[in-house]
Amino acid sequence: MREGTTIAEASLNLEANAERHLKRAGEMARLFKGYERAIARTLEIAEACRFSLDELVCEYLDEPIPPGKSPQSHLEDLTWEGTRWRFPKGIPDKVNTTLARELELIDQLNYAPYFLTVHDIVNFARSRNILCQGRGSAANSAVCYCLGITAVNPTEVDLLFERFISPERKEPPDIDVDFEHERREEVIQYIYARYGRDRAGLTATVISYRARSAVRDVGKAMGLSEDTVSALAGMVWGTRHLLGKTGGVLPEKHVREAGLDPGDPLLATVLELTQELMGFPRHLSQHVGGFVLTRGPLVEVVPVGNAAMEARTFIEWDKDDIAALGLLKVDVLGLGMLSCIHRVFDLIDTHYGWSLTLANIPRKDDAVYDMLCKADSIGVFQVESRAQMNMLPRWRPRTFYDIVIEVAIVRPGPIQGGMVHPYLRRRSGVEREHYPSPAPEHGPADELKNILGKTKGVPLFQEQAMRIAMVAARFSDADVNELRKAMATFRRRGTIGLLEKKMVSSMVARGYAEEFSQRCFNQIKGFGEYGFPESHAASFALLVYVSAWIKCHYPAVFTAALLNSQPMGFYAPAQVVHDAREHGVEARGADVNLSEWDSTLEPGGSDGGRALRLGLHQIDGLKEDEANKLDAARRPFCDVHDLWMRAGVKLSTLEKLAAADAFRSMELDRRQALLEVKALGAAEPLPLFIWNETREMGDEPDVALPEMPLSEHVVNDYQTLKLSLKAHPMSFLRKKLNARRVRACYELRKIKDGASVSVAGVVLVRQRPGSAKGVVFMTIEDETGVASAVVWAKTLERFRKVVMDARLILIHGRIQRHEDIIHVVSAKLEDRSDWLELLSEHAAGMKAPVANADEVLRPHTRWAGHPRNERIIPKSRDFH
Repeated sequence: MREGTTIAEASLNLEANAERHLKRAGEMARLFKGYERAIARTLEIAEACRFSLDELVCEYLDEPIPPGKSPQSHLEDLTWEGTRWRFPKGIPDKVNTTLARELELIDQLNYAPYFLTVHDIVNFARSRNILCQGRGSAANSAVCYCLGITAVNPTEVDLLFERFISPERKEPPDIDVDFEHERREEVIQYIYARYGRDRAGLTATVISYRARSAVRDVGKAMGLSEDTVSALAGMVWGTRHLLGKTGGVLPEKHVREAGLDPGDPLLATVLELTQELMGFPRHLSQHVGGFVLTRGPLVEVVPVGNAAMEARTFIEWDKDDIAALGLLKVDVLGLGMLSCIHRVFDLIDTHYGWSLTLANIPRKDDAVYDMLCKADSIGVFQVESRAQMNMLPRWRPRTFYDIVIEVAIVRPGPIQGGMVHPYLRRRSGVEREHYPSPAPEHGPADELKNILGKTKGVPLFQEQAMRIAMVAARFSDADVNELRKAMATFRRRGTIGLLEKKMVSSMVARGYAEEFSQRCFNQIKGFGEYGFPESHAASFALLVYVSAWIKCHYPAVFTAALLNSQPMGFYAPAQVVHDAREHGVEARGADVNLSEWDSTLEPGGSDGGRALRLGLHQIDGLKEDEANKLDAARRPFCDVHDLWMRAGVKLSTLEKLAAADAFRSMELDRRQALLEVKALGAAEPLPLFIWNETREMGDEPDVALPEMPLSEHVVNDYQTLKLSLKAHPMSFLRKKLNARRVRACYELRKIKDGASVSVAGVVLVRQRPGSAKGVVFMTIEDETGVASAVVWAKTLERFRKVVMDARLILIHGRIQRHEDIIHVVSAKLEDRSDWLELLSEHAAGMKAPVANADEVLRPHTRWAGHPRNERIIPKSRDFH
């Protein structure tokens, strides 16, 4: 694998023998018998190498501190200055006390330079009008709030500073800051420029083998053909290995489904080696944004290398190494929703004259909560997944804190810890809130109610888990720190069980029932890596509310911003635009005379508001610099030849524009425009003809072409734009579906619980959560809306290939209804992707509307057509 060749062709690249390994002392003495002085000299050199990693210490930076000030005094000045704009009506007593305590602890631990460094980076971003927001455990800090690093108001949530910093932790704090994902590189380059490339570097991350990558690499190394390797890898679902009867990475049944013989000796060897390779490090990669900064040269601390990406350097240690050594690390992360929100603010300012910020979005808007209660949340940050959309009607959020809990509760941690249903029962009044208490001599009866009262007695946040340990089990600061680390590394290290006996026995000794104590710990254990800190949930909840408010009041603006921020989010552009039209937004096609590069708003929408104009960026393969030439040539253009002459774009650009049906303002449909582009000829225009404004080939006679069928237009729209404003592909199959008694997705809401039903649609999303015990959740779409299907593990085994591969799927099952939440529990599934061929004789190359722009694209062999005409078909958005 390292040499990029196969075992059969490796030749001298292979080791000559099996002696390349570290040998034991006795074996070395035997090998060097008669040369004992060589061994003695080796030992002398080894003894002289007394370096220890403990000698590497965190040395904070001097840059963010003005002359004449100490780091602590400067931090305190900035903090109290920040309180004046954070709390213009006066600092609440609680916040005042919290700030004093935090600043004292920061001074004690000498962490002021770290806070100043992060503040400096955030300050730069704000000076460049780059939206940013801190999250994670740093949002437990009132100091971070006053410095403008985080947006979590300490008066709205119960902060636990010890979740962020404590005297027992021998490691610097870790602040995660999200920036607009498209402008994060500006922040990264600022850090390099500010601190010097010799003192700043991105941390590394170790990429380990998982099932699909292991199958691919081993298969190639063993000399399997590309189609065989692809067939094997295509049968792997998810990132974890799958143990079958053979004990290999793929069960025999799945290998046979791929059309291969599991009894073949070479194939059996590949699967055996693949299993051995699972979890083994594959390569070193860049961390998504973790920066290490040092006072002196970085190379004196850690090896540094050049990244593959231009103008980036990275160190060769990962984030766990950095944490163990206590080096200064700042996480500069990218978040697509921040890019989207910034675009929204710009569009609202341009078209409505209202300057919005994250801080001045109106709060407590009933219309926003009404929208969320109806699960109308496509595109809304964090709550657009099917799991969240199923929860929203049951949850019925009415306050900001309801959103905080909503964000945190639909997570594997609370689900695995058995916290979701008890909370819902108590919230709806079905179950009484209950707060066990210790024996009277051991403490007040309401000690747990003070911790769990706002979540109705159910621990939902990591801070609550830690408080229970502190209060009910009397854990020391050191014990709480161990619990924090155990929760953070549960999946990798499994160390949380070591604290189980101590916590349970301590609670029992204080008078709590053993069964309750054990349940408390099991809930803590259920968090693993997946439980949210309350402060983190609050940071995300703010973006949930802001994005929901925008969608509610400015749907056209929201849609344009979402399209311009792709790739991001849960759904593809086709579903984003479809949802906008359901909300009354008039969507207009991409056009050479009317569209800019980005999607924009136009006056005169169908509802009297703004209409959405698709941008030229939506056209597959079109280059931005070519599109910008249209603007530079001062539109409008009167015909194709005029555009070619004045804009100077390539013929290939004209072909892409014509194929995308972008000449409608010239009264040319797709077919006619393509004909006129072809008539221009393959040669570039000669200067003489430009001067005379005549065509090279002379005037072309008008030709009346047969009208292109609507279904073929839709096929071409999805090929070129990834969506169609003309119709949905399923609408052309409705007669065929009706003949088979297949219901439209919209009709499912009228069918009673338990009734048998058949439904069909293109596959948008497949989800196989780790907490769902092998269950797959599918979201499909037809021309009337979307439907959710549940595929139980046994059904998945019967129809696995269909579930994994189908673009258009036919599902037979029964309705499962809970209030307004409807699922189709699947009993039989059919892959009907071949029906898409009925839309056009050229449908072999159709791009089905089922994938986001950031998905891996692979050919679908069922309807790929002749290799000469084969087009890559996007897959659904899959989470597993």
